[in-house]
Amino acid sequence: MSMSDGWNASTPWLDTGDNAWQLTTATFVGLQSVPGLMVFYAGVVKKKWAVNSAFMAFYAFAAVLLCWVTISYSSIPLSLILLFPSCSSVFSILGTQVCWAYEMSFGQQWAPFLGKPGAVSTLSIRGALGQAIIPASNTDLAFPMATMAYFQFVFAAITLVLIAGSFIGRMNFTAWMIFVPLWLTFSYTVNCFSIWGGGWLFQMGVLDYSGGYVIHLAAGSAAFTGAWVIGPRLKQDRDDFEPNNIPLMLTGAGLLWLGWNGFNGGDPFNAGADAGVAVLNTNVATAASLITWMVLDIIFFKKPSIIGACQGMITGLVVITPGAGLVAGWGAIVMGIASGSIPWISMNVLGKTKWFMQIDDTLGVFHTHAVAGLLGGLLTGIFATTEGCLAFAALSTGGGITGNWHQLYLQFIGGLFVIAVNVVVTPILLFGIGLVVPLRMSEADLLIGDAACHGEDAYAFYHDGAKEIDLSRTASAGSLLNVGGQAPPEITALKG
Repeated sequence: MSMSDGWNASTPWLDTGDNAWQLTTATFVGLQSVPGLMVFYAGVVKKKWAVNSAFMAFYAFAAVLLCWVTISYSSIPLSLILLFPSCSSVFSILGTQVCWAYEMSFGQQWAPFLGKPGAVSTLSIRGALGQAIIPASNTDLAFPMATMAYFQFVFAAITLVLIAGSFIGRMNFTAWMIFVPLWLTFSYTVNCFSIWGGGWLFQMGVLDYSGGYVIHLAAGSAAFTGAWVIGPRLKQDRDDFEPNNIPLMLTGAGLLWLGWNGFNGGDPFNAGADAGVAVLNTNVATAASLITWMVLDIIFFKKPSIIGACQGMITGLVVITPGAGLVAGWGAIVMGIASGSIPWISMNVLGKTKWFMQIDDTLGVFHTHAVAGLLGGLLTGIFATTEGCLAFAALSTGGGITGNWHQLYLQFIGGLFVIAVNVVVTPILLFGIGLVVPLRMSEADLLIGDAACHGEDAYAFYHDGAKEIDLSRTASAGSLLNVGGQAPPEITALKG
């Protein structure tokens, strides 16, 4: 039988509609990171950090993918091994799982909280074409392993991109390059397998539809802990960190919002009715959260803030994530109102206290992701419906509104576990990295920003991309010069 006979549209387990939907939603989620969060970060920070913040996200996306897929010895052609016998040691290294994150997240159970790092053949053509399965949860899917690997990769990648939002403005880029694969391996895989891969929290019945715990609570708690280890930005940056480009920030926010249709719509693993419910609930909760946050800004700060509205949008997206396809529409509205108010209090009241101010969480990732993620998980334990759980094939029968208040207890246990993992693992990794390379940029580089750490600036307003005005190339140069050929103060200021 030829390969074309064995893998085509008539393959019994393959649903081409589900496969197309899964690839589409994966692309939507990927766009949330690249370019979504890249341009959001580049716009919301002060100008001197626009390149660095976007680059942290750009690098993380690429690095996570290489760590996610696995090279196995069996994927190396025998002819290549026989042709170059002197390279057997190299082939042996390649066969010892240089990159193993996918298998540790969705492979055979190795421990109650971790999959076994072993041979997965996503890089061999036969493995990539084969049916996707999640062995620890005994789940068979109607699309190939290549689709599953890519779909789950974009979720892993955005988790690291979110963490970057807390470290912006002072973390040494080399340290960030080391941190990304280590945190993915020793933290993300534990959270992911425990809840999604068939681990102990999955078996208990903890509900996390699309990553309120696995992604957002994990990212928020790791970000806050990591910000404490790395230390704060320069005082002048903390005191003056106005966005340099609000329209660019809004572009990223729009990509995030609509990209979330893939984030939550793809997690039923099929293009069924549950996916439609998840998409609708996602948008309803987000709208309710945005408006609630905006109203609170008007009441207490006397003005509606577009930056505040973006914060409310994000918390709405986060809060509905663990229950997107599990709750009814009215539950999504309640969750949206809660996410527009409780994280608002966390950020604008608790976040201004002396203790919180000691930890410099640059973009407030703790409030928008950890607080909103935990809130969403707990509210899912209350508002999850029996019908939603059946449609999602969840082990739970529903939340508190169905009489199953034990679900709220399970959600609390799941949240505590994710927080504990990240509060322990993140500092250990950062302290270890700090023994090899500095965690922070030098004081001199911190004063300059992008030009010092990357040799590039975000904007060039002058001739042919020049970063300073060249009066000799200006048609009206004579009128711009004072007597004696000196530039007036306003031109000197432009040059600075």
